[in-house]
Amino acid sequence: MSKLDLAKEKITYLKFWLGILVAVGITLMGWFLSNFRSAHWLLVAADVLALLAIGLGSYAIPSEASPQTSEA
Repeated sequence: MSKLDLAKEKITYLKFWLGILVAVGITLMGWFLSNFRSAHWLLVAADVLALLAIGLGSYAIPSEASPQTSEA
């Protein structure tokens, strides 16, 4: 396999996981907006922490792909 094919495969893989993170983030944000007043504070805190982790992951995945695109 050439370097270009490996780079394309890695970028496709990272795009897949970025899509999953975005979908989960949207779902958690929807739950938060509809339940933050009635849910137990621990669930709300866990949701906020999960949203922060997903945000960091969504930031890290394109950063991971950037060196691949400049090399190819």
